[in-house]
Amino acid sequence: MSLQFEGKVAFVTGAARGQGRSHAVRFAEEGADIIAVDLCDQIDSVAYPLATREDLDETVNLVEKTGRRIVAEQADVRDFQRLESVVEVGVAELGRVDFVLANAGIMPVMGSRSHDMSAFVDTVEVMLNGVYYTIEAALPALLEHGDGGAVVITSSTAGLKSVNQAFSVRSHGTAGYHAAKHGVIGLMRYYAMTLAEKNIRVNTVHPTGVATPMILNREFGQYLEDHPGSLAALQNPLPVKLLEPADISEAMVYLCGRGGRYVTGVTLPVDAGYTLK
Repeated sequence: MSLQFEGKVAFVTGAARGQGRSHAVRFAEEGADIIAVDLCDQIDSVAYPLATREDLDETVNLVEKTGRRIVAEQADVRDFQRLESVVEVGVAELGRVDFVLANAGIMPVMGSRSHDMSAFVDTVEVMLNGVYYTIEAALPALLEHGDGGAVVITSSTAGLKSVNQAFSVRSHGTAGYHAAKHGVIGLMRYYAMTLAEKNIRVNTVHPTGVATPMILNREFGQYLEDHPGSLAALQNPLPVKLLEPADISEAMVYLCGRGGRYVTGVTLPVDAGYTLK
């Protein structure tokens, strides 16, 4: 049985762990080769530990276990030239780019540094500017083969509504998170319109809380203890506390695959009903 992504290549940012790793492995299971990037370093405004090179190496291991090829590099999505060079290396080895999964993200909403203006700046630079740089770096390769393709941007329920519950939990980091996650919807609609004639589809996915190291960490646990009202941000109408990364990966596969071949310009909640509240 042929796999739906056989002969295709997916470019995944934030691929060292969490949702990004899940997307890379799931697309490989469907036959795609992978270009994977992650910062693998710390950002000062982020209180919890970010991914490491060892995490990215484990993504490589898991993708290779599927029998697919992977080019994995450390790269900062805030560095457009670095992203261009990674795509160039990846295309030289794997031949093309068909899918762009702009997934890299941070959540500097906890700890004292969340109240520094740098938390706002870092969040917007990673999750808005970084998304733009990711797409622009991959776009020449995406256009070159002429077979169309798909771009999926990871937004959030915080891209569709405010998940901030009270004055007491406001911070520059929280504001930046909302601004970036809303902002990528504008980018998505811009690209969905301008790339439609090239048969390239562009969508955003909006998860509720997902069981990844972004929230499964000591610092976020302390944040919830200090601000128990924030637990409402993780309460979904459906009886599930946290989604699994694989749940989001299935949405990515749908939007890039045969089933989603006529779906473009949509904001797809995968949120257990959270945005209904």
